[in-house]
Amino acid sequence: MSLMILEKALFNSFIERLISQSEVVGPKRKENTCAFEVINDPDELFLDYTTTILPPKKYLFPPEETLLKFNLGEVPEVEPVVEIKERILLGIHPCDLWGIWEMDKVFADRNEDTNYLDKREAVTIIGLECLNPDEYCFCTSVETAVPEECQYDLFLTDLGDEYAVIVSSDKGRRLVVGDDAFQPARSSTLAEIKAKQDEKSAKITSTIQMDVSELPLFFDNVYDSPVWESEGKRCYSCGSCVMVCPTCFCFDAVDQMELNLASGQRIRRWDGCMLQDFAIVASGENFRHTAEARLRHRMYRKYQYLMAKYGKSFCVGCGRCGRACLVDINPVSVVNQLIEAGQ
Repeated sequence: MSLMILEKALFNSFIERLISQSEVVGPKRKENTCAFEVINDPDELFLDYTTTILPPKKYLFPPEETLLKFNLGEVPEVEPVVEIKERILLGIHPCDLWGIWEMDKVFADRNEDTNYLDKREAVTIIGLECLNPDEYCFCTSVETAVPEECQYDLFLTDLGDEYAVIVSSDKGRRLVVGDDAFQPARSSTLAEIKAKQDEKSAKITSTIQMDVSELPLFFDNVYDSPVWESEGKRCYSCGSCVMVCPTCFCFDAVDQMELNLASGQRIRRWDGCMLQDFAIVASGENFRHTAEARLRHRMYRKYQYLMAKYGKSFCVGCGRCGRACLVDINPVSVVNQLIEAGQ
């Protein structure tokens, strides 16, 4: 790791250079919200944001992608498809850096997912400290407020007239080498970064009333809690929460035939456990047919099943699900109700 300083007056020139070398994806303002999109001009960037509609995982695990193409005949032909593009993901907040880290774990586990991993290898990540959390953010509760160096190539912290820049990988070094705009950091820079992190944490008011490390064991004893029924009655099963989540990785795969019935392609699309048809099996039975069961399953996935397997909460506290929910079902509220009911 190395620590450098980039004056804001020179930031646009740096972004222009990146755009000339690669596709750059960053946060852009969208009316009252923000979205990750391709950036063609530094002025399109909106770095003073809280969150985006969808997480940056959409560039690594697209909402829809072709897995293979096939031609039928006496000798069927199958062509695997992996759509890879060199790109830079810019302005990624710590919660989303943790989200990508968790997706990396899932798609590299046991049966490696080539479509995801090859896309991931082609991506350079420039993280950005979040300075404007809102009432939905709860990254401090799930220990994702501060990223780890393995999760990014560069990481920027706004210090006023300049950015502190942590360089943590060879990809990151290649972005700054030979650019005189990047200067060595001061002896006080680490303390200034820590002050910004503390300032962010102090703004976060949404809090789970239990240490996150205790949640897997706690969830062993709340499976039959009445909280699931009361919250499930409010749920519309619209799936908005799972579609905006940075760590949901479920998908469906379908074969789409051409009109000639001789060729086609296999496509995968995002799917989610909160949707009514998600758990229907070949016999027609739906083994999670109620909203209560689906909500409980999702919460157990985030705070017990996958947490026990990978050692990290699979909720990163970004708050997207709470913002997207039509009836304001919020994971912090649900967990805190479970805690209160269990006391």
